[in-house]
Amino acid sequence: MKRLVCASALLVSIFSVFAAESRLNYPKPQKSGQTDNYFGAKVADPYRGLENADAPATKKWIEAENKLTFDYLTAIPEREKINKQLTGLWDYEKYGVPFLESARYFFAKTSGLQNQSVIYTAPDLPGEPRVLLDPNTLSKDGTVALGGYAVPDDGKLFAYGLSTAGSDWQEWKVRDVETGKDLSDDLKWVKFSSTSWNHDGSGFFYSRYDQPKGGGEQLKETNYFQKLYYHKIGTQQSQDALIYERKDHKDWLFSAQVTEDGAYLIISAQRGTDPKNQIFYKDLLRPDAKVIELLNKEDATYTFIGNEGNVFWFLTNFGAAKGRIIAIDVQSPEEIKELVPETADKLESVSLVGNLFIANYLKDAHSLVRLYEFSGKVAGEIPMPGFGTASGFTGKRKDTETFYSYVSFTDPPTIYRYELKNGQSSVLFRPKVDFKSDDYTTEQVFYKSKDGTRVPMFLTYKKGLEKNDKNPTLLYGYGGFDISITPSFSPATAVWLEMGGVYAVANIRGGGEYGEEWHLAGTKLRKQNVFDDFIGAGEWLIANHYTSTPKLATSGRSNGGLLVGACLTQRPDLWGATLPGVGVMDMLRFQKFTIGWSWASDYGSSDNAEEFKALYKYSPLHNVKPGTTYPPTLITTADHDDRVFPGHSFKFAATLQAAQAGEAPVLIRIETRAGHGAGKPTTKQIEDVTDQWSFLVKNLGMKIPF
Repeated sequence: MKRLVCASALLVSIFSVFAAESRLNYPKPQKSGQTDNYFGAKVADPYRGLENADAPATKKWIEAENKLTFDYLTAIPEREKINKQLTGLWDYEKYGVPFLESARYFFAKTSGLQNQSVIYTAPDLPGEPRVLLDPNTLSKDGTVALGGYAVPDDGKLFAYGLSTAGSDWQEWKVRDVETGKDLSDDLKWVKFSSTSWNHDGSGFFYSRYDQPKGGGEQLKETNYFQKLYYHKIGTQQSQDALIYERKDHKDWLFSAQVTEDGAYLIISAQRGTDPKNQIFYKDLLRPDAKVIELLNKEDATYTFIGNEGNVFWFLTNFGAAKGRIIAIDVQSPEEIKELVPETADKLESVSLVGNLFIANYLKDAHSLVRLYEFSGKVAGEIPMPGFGTASGFTGKRKDTETFYSYVSFTDPPTIYRYELKNGQSSVLFRPKVDFKSDDYTTEQVFYKSKDGTRVPMFLTYKKGLEKNDKNPTLLYGYGGFDISITPSFSPATAVWLEMGGVYAVANIRGGGEYGEEWHLAGTKLRKQNVFDDFIGAGEWLIANHYTSTPKLATSGRSNGGLLVGACLTQRPDLWGATLPGVGVMDMLRFQKFTIGWSWASDYGSSDNAEEFKALYKYSPLHNVKPGTTYPPTLITTADHDDRVFPGHSFKFAATLQAAQAGEAPVLIRIETRAGHGAGKPTTKQIEDVTDQWSFLVKNLGMKIPF
């Protein structure tokens, strides 16, 4: 017996030496003795220097980390095949939902592997469209992207915003639709802004910040004191009229919308990402009219739908957690009339087209579209084919048609035209993609979280899947900011399915799938519910033999990156691999960078003693434990991410690498000339997914069939 024990100890010793030798040689960034005091708790932050992305030492570390990561990834034999498969499947036409202004249709389309979507216009659809704006011609590497656009009622001008290298900052210009030439208008320092033209097309309303400091500070400087302006076409930005600002509320964000009749400007004021907002309005028919506060209690979410004279219609969760439609007469604003009451399903959005409310509901996280008359009387439904997401439905009171997109996990977005007169939908654009969608199926299951809460999850896989614990499975989640995660198609997911993978999407708390109560159950002091829900999804997949720990990977971006990071540190034993992307990893300092302060509505803040304790308990950066065996992890971020500052991922990677006791790789992939994700060129998207899928193939022990 003693001999067996000694032999066992020898094997452990040999394995430990082998593991140490096979472990990667991670770059070692400079450390400091930085310590912060939070209500008496001393918290070390040894890699604080990595927050300075432009420092020579940080640049050297980034270069070394990328070399290590790409040396590892390019050595994976299947990488070239995966890249080829992704490129081939990505190569199909992708259409946006059209809209009509005057006698012109406008829509976006990407032809195959184009880096950015192109804007087209046409007198008829499908017709013979012509190119109005092609962002692909504006940069050699495809990193100049269209951030937003707006067209006046007469359809003669086209205002558009451009972002560079993935930044949230946009520069707005105006193009003549007929000639295709830009006017002299040039607006800078626009960020998190809607754009709305006035009735005669002579100008538009938008929001912007003051110019930030120089020296690269625009990447990480906090964004406060947004202001609402009006820009008159043909004038300099310095001449823009200031419509509204609040010097007493540095954290208010403004969006403005001109009513269809041109009589009012509807202003929404919101504290960062808090869904509760206020509604103000300005009478545009009286030049001297002041901004009037209509709904100023910040007691709910109010989304303007339209108006009939001085009667305004709103979608709101005031008195209805899942949403309802109300009417308010601005002459007697204290009286609220309910038009469409709350139902068992979440009312996600409402549009007004052809004298009907088109109400888009979520029934267990997939779309259900109902029609209502202005009186609230039910006027029918727009049937949906299955578990999918419908979006679009824009238009005006005089329109007799509207357009919408329908997408599922296995079928890319198909664009439909809906005729309001006969209630019929017809296919306008159906993409041809090299993917056998009929070979796959989606089911929806429900599982119990730690506290007994019933949580839905979509599972997509190849028909005939055998539940044998051996299926590579990718579990995706988000769980925050009242954002609903509904069925969607991506070439990346399609290739994952072709590789034999199961794709699981957990609709965890913190999102908006079941209304405001579902959202609030995953915020601030209750944020742990979100992680419990996600961990519960992983445990359910294993218990029901879809997969096993060595075959189970997790993925999430932004708030979802926080989700993956927190679940990685809380349950490192549960996962076979993790992919935290552009995550919020330092929950004690997130509010100190760019727009991070606005997330306190969901997270709370380390400036509050009680919230600090909750944040510190789950903050991924602060819960990495030295000497722990962590699963294979590939962290992704970008050097121009000015939403979730890349310092989050830098510090988390350095900390996790230093703590790793096992031989599993902990790598960070740092994209250059890219940001948080919006506007990312197709070429960069394909390379990014290629690396992530290659990492999973190697670390989940997958054998791909192509």
